[in-house]
Amino acid sequence: MGGSAEQRIYRFEGFAFDPLTGELRRQGRKLKIQGQPVEILTMLLERPGEIVTREELQKKLWPENTFVDFEHSLNAAIKRLRDAMGDSAEAPRYVETLARRGYRFIGVVEGTHAIRPRVPSVAVLPFANLSADGENEFFADGVTEDVIAHLAKIRSLKVISRTSVMAYKKGEGSLREIGEKLGVATVVEGSIRRAGNRVRIVAQLVDAVTDELIWAETYDRDLTDIFGIQSDVALKIATALRAQLSNDERARVGQRPTQNFEAYEFYIRGRNSYYRFTEEGFRRSLVDYDAAVARDPSFALAWAGIAATHTEICVSGFAGSSPEDTIRSARAAAARALEIDDQLAEAHSISAFIRFGFDFDWAGAEREFLAAIELSPNNAEAHHHYSWLCASLERHDDALREVRRARELDPLLVQTDVATTLLRAGRINEALEDARHSLRDVPASPRAYSSLGWALIFHDDHAAGIESLERASWLAPNSTLFLSQLGQACAITGNVERARNILQQLHDRAVREFVSPYHFAYVYAGLGEADTAIDWLERAFERRSGAIYGIKGSFLFRNLRSHPRFKSLLQRMNLS
Repeated sequence: MGGSAEQRIYRFEGFAFDPLTGELRRQGRKLKIQGQPVEILTMLLERPGEIVTREELQKKLWPENTFVDFEHSLNAAIKRLRDAMGDSAEAPRYVETLARRGYRFIGVVEGTHAIRPRVPSVAVLPFANLSADGENEFFADGVTEDVIAHLAKIRSLKVISRTSVMAYKKGEGSLREIGEKLGVATVVEGSIRRAGNRVRIVAQLVDAVTDELIWAETYDRDLTDIFGIQSDVALKIATALRAQLSNDERARVGQRPTQNFEAYEFYIRGRNSYYRFTEEGFRRSLVDYDAAVARDPSFALAWAGIAATHTEICVSGFAGSSPEDTIRSARAAAARALEIDDQLAEAHSISAFIRFGFDFDWAGAEREFLAAIELSPNNAEAHHHYSWLCASLERHDDALREVRRARELDPLLVQTDVATTLLRAGRINEALEDARHSLRDVPASPRAYSSLGWALIFHDDHAAGIESLERASWLAPNSTLFLSQLGQACAITGNVERARNILQQLHDRAVREFVSPYHFAYVYAGLGEADTAIDWLERAFERRSGAIYGIKGSFLFRNLRSHPRFKSLLQRMNLS
């Protein structure tokens, strides 16, 4: 294992721990940890991946002549250790509990071989486009995303989602740095060269800690065999990582999404436009998705894409004065996707969102989310959106479990929603610490500054809270979300004049662009104008705009909860 604890510094996923001094640092910043948590961490890191029993911990930390409540003391020490690292018992990333037996360190420790996480973990980095035609960039991205989607179907793997890996499209950072940032032990690199009707794909699986090549293969085939290549890459990676696949999982990985290559090309063009998350991008994606299903009406994945795009158009306020047609189109496309293929996770996931976000069918939505997660356990979006449903129903423990799982799978996208979920649960101190952790990982995140701002305000540090919310608004000048939250914060902390000034800014912007009614409601609620705030919430309800589904558990509308009209609105949303 490389010597005793006193002779080494343990490094794992951005942390550095010196057992001699007891110092634990994350990204160079010293964390607050001392006493028994230090001793526990030392024992766990001396034997990563192995169980350290409760008896061993008791003998080391509490000798026979020490009179303490062992159960309470051990649980408290483990909790302090997890809190310091931003870990949790529900979705452990570093310290795993084995009921009635002990604990095990499951993080990726540098420089050892017995420390690979219990669940094999992988990030598929964006495949480099080596084609002469630069326009084929969308094709390289599409292949990357589909390899990820295949791997995500394998329960025994941990697979990082698209959004987080696309941050490394320009090749920044070493594999070790990327592995630490994303919390994985292995990384897939690859390249694609497309020429005429031929495609050449090179893929390799590398140990992110040692840089050791685990597996590599070159595919030189007809373009129409792209689906076979994607499935083969995913299965070879799973085999190299010794992942266990059920027969159903193997069949799903091998399934072709369409028999029509031209339809597939239109589909990945549409998906590429969708991920711009702009009105123009959504409109362009619908054109390409429609072209895909025109060429193959049984292309379920493209129908699911149509449903997701119509949903985003409505939620983002791009549906015009009447969103009913857009919602109907989203429902119809989701239903068509499920009719064609009821084993498609993407179809179940978007159907779930439509059910709770538009129809307020909470039980039906939960069934769909559970089906999506069963079919694709590494689908970060399904876990993320399921956490929104749970939070909307004030099932805070369930919401935290799901959002923490989503953050594991998509750490750069879902970085800040844990803090927001903790705020909804009233766990202010934990939210404060989590938001600060998020800002160390993603320093320019407006959502992290927003969560931190509210945590500080609820902690009665109003000046620092306002400053943090100002920072969020400054980082996202085109978003009225953070500006409206700043307006509410100003109102509730006594700066009514500034709150009204922000309100006027929102009204002025609404003349030129869409401003969610939900955002006006924030400011009016802060000003104590309950009826006007509810007027705007009712408009948001009619348009299905913003996060209207989440008003019951929202910490920004607490002062409206006793109002009869607010209770009536909850009844209309099946939330009474």
